[in-house]
Amino acid sequence: MFSGIVEEAATVTAVEKEKGNVHLTLKCSFTDELKIDQSISHNGVCLTVVKKEEDTYTVTAISETLEKSNLGHLKPGDKVNLERSMPMNGRLDGHIVQGHVDQTAKCVEVKEADGSWYFTFQYDVDKEKAGQGYMTVEKGSVTVNGVSLTVVNSKDDRFSVAIIPYTYEFTNFHQIKEGSVVNLEFDIIGKYISRLLHFRD
Repeated sequence: MFSGIVEEAATVTAVEKEKGNVHLTLKCSFTDELKIDQSISHNGVCLTVVKKEEDTYTVTAISETLEKSNLGHLKPGDKVNLERSMPMNGRLDGHIVQGHVDQTAKCVEVKEADGSWYFTFQYDVDKEKAGQGYMTVEKGSVTVNGVSLTVVNSKDDRFSVAIIPYTYEFTNFHQIKEGSVVNLEFDIIGKYISRLLHFRD
């Protein structure tokens, strides 16, 4: 379980393909605190540490994960948003994030707004899934590349988010431009409510 509050944007140091899997090696400031088998959110995707070596660690993404996320696009030098699992005695500063990416979206506009930025993302809509909560609502929560954000200008197939300078600098949002592919996780509470309403009909 995560909160969508990114701890650090780590650097990809190596990408190794093995059959349908991809092994990602990353460098971050808290590598020495990690343990084998530990779960960490990478751009919003929950992955398990499988190897540690000096100041780097390795995780493995399977084919299903690669199909639903942007992890297959990563290359050495790219930044990845990291968050370790949420301590049960901590504050929930973002919202409840599972680390299970629902789908990807494409950035269609980046607009500067007097020191902050508005990013607009467009995604493919599946009406059946939308009816199960796979959608955004105005002022609701959404996770973009593992970052908990508030939705503005929610439409059927797109939404915008406002990014403050701190988030822009300390996450990989500073690398996102028009055409960039990002990971989305829709709000789990909205999914449960939609599912319950479905069974009431």
